[in-house]
Amino acid sequence: MKKPGDVLREILQEKGIISVGTLSRKWPSGRDIYQELALLLLEGDGAIVELEEETSESWDLNGKKVGPSKYAYVRPCLVEKFKVVVDGDEIARRLPDYPWIIVDLMLWDKHIPKEKDKITLQVRETYAVMRRMYYPRKFAITWINEEYKKKNKLPLEKIVSYEGTTAEFLKERGINRVVLLDPNADEALSEKDLEEKAFIIGGIVDMKGDKKGTTAKIGEVLKKEGIEVLRRKIVLRGDVIGVPDRINHITEILIRMLYGEPMERAILAVQAPTHARWRLRREIPKRKIRYLIDGKLYLVVEKELFDELKGWLNIRWEDFVKVLRETGIIALERRRIHRLNKISTYRPDRNGGKRVILLKRAALLCYNY
Repeated sequence: MKKPGDVLREILQEKGIISVGTLSRKWPSGRDIYQELALLLLEGDGAIVELEEETSESWDLNGKKVGPSKYAYVRPCLVEKFKVVVDGDEIARRLPDYPWIIVDLMLWDKHIPKEKDKITLQVRETYAVMRRMYYPRKFAITWINEEYKKKNKLPLEKIVSYEGTTAEFLKERGINRVVLLDPNADEALSEKDLEEKAFIIGGIVDMKGDKKGTTAKIGEVLKKEGIEVLRRKIVLRGDVIGVPDRINHITEILIRMLYGEPMERAILAVQAPTHARWRLRREIPKRKIRYLIDGKLYLVVEKELFDELKGWLNIRWEDFVKVLRETGIIALERRRIHRLNKISTYRPDRNGGKRVILLKRAALLCYNY
């Protein structure tokens, strides 16, 4: 899969163009100016032309400002005055027809007003992700209604805004099998699944805490319409906890995977410390050791566990300490734990066993940093 910016670079390289300047004040900015430039051309907003006189400055294909160039981006009003070398049609011919990324608003009316505002915000941010990383014309919102249109703050004309059902949208494009991203699915999203032509993300926000399992209803409706549905989940080391759940975050993870990034790396590129702490609250208790010292129970983990978890969670030391305090668990250096183990006796119990120490002075070894 290629994004428009990559296709534009390929076309320019094939034509021996190593940099592009501009005759317009409207010039892309950001991390990938050629992605934004390609989208401008695809939207019919100008073309790249050959000049008689060089521009004073230009940008190479890596986005770095360099010297003069005979080629420049111009607005539509100037296109006819120059020889066009690249326009939106040429880029469009090279773009793939698939995959589609669809946000399904079938369950819109099941949400309270605040949740609807959240959905609207997340969909708008999803559009920003699509512009930055893929192609907005392959982004569709289905089941659009008048209430959503009033709340909406994104340019619907630059995506596919569809008032009909998702099934109707798919059938019009000859798609009879889709991937439905569902955190409650039985199977994780695989490389083979990434070959499908369409991916559906439910337009669902759960602030009230009563929408668990509702994504599956989208799949049930599609199946009744004759669409084969592959329910898949995005997981981090086998668990959905710690995976960002906003619509725009899920979209970015999916796009990164479509470009070939492993699932774990794609998640970490998006994961905020808040999401990481969700997972941290599960991982730390798994590694605890129970000590009964002079009749008092202590829950202990190795301090070095932080370095291990930091390898696959976006956590900071303060996140680690915060979760330790929340769970009442103590972090000790590995050498101190070895010392405790030497002077303790293991006793099994129904909670998985504990190590018993009768020496009062041993309690002094248990403290957080």
